[in-house]
Amino acid sequence: PSEQKFRDWQKLTADTEKIADQDQQIKKVNEFWNRRLQFMEDKDAWGESDYWATPMESLGHGKGDCEDFAIAKYFTLLSAGMDVSQLRLIYVKAKMGGSASNITQAHMGLAFYSDPEAEPQILDNLLSDIRPASRRPDLTPVFSFNGQGIWGGVSASNPTSSTSTKRLSRWEELLARAHTEGF
Repeated sequence: PSEQKFRDWQKLTADTEKIADQDQQIKKVNEFWNRRLQFMEDKDAWGESDYWATPMESLGHGKGDCEDFAIAKYFTLLSAGMDVSQLRLIYVKAKMGGSASNITQAHMGLAFYSDPEAEPQILDNLLSDIRPASRRPDLTPVFSFNGQGIWGGVSASNPTSSTSTKRLSRWEELLARAHTEGF
């Protein structure tokens, strides 16, 4: 069964690369990962309080938390040929139970920018559909990052606010593991 999961993922990546419409690409990848992974806290899934899994680890395990969903989508879209500048992992405070709730929780999703001035589209495991950031009042951005750097908030058009990802040790560890897996 694990081999089939990986073949399905390879097919998804190849099929996504052939799609010209980027909105369709992100929809296909979002749906794949939201259906393939069962949400589970890191403590239960990995036996650690905070573990960032590579897509291969997540797929092999079949479960993960919000970071694992976002990371899997990020690497899948990169593998399908999307430019890294169009993608950011975004750390947010999520209002649990809707935008009127006072209960917040740390959460991570993936922001897609069709161009640097565009409003980002948010892919995550809380909602099945992809919505523009302005239609996600339940999420308050804290910072975003990708392979190019870290930004305050979600603005794609302010590269001067970018800093090195070296201060994100979990990200650096993840990148090293992903590199050994061929990313």
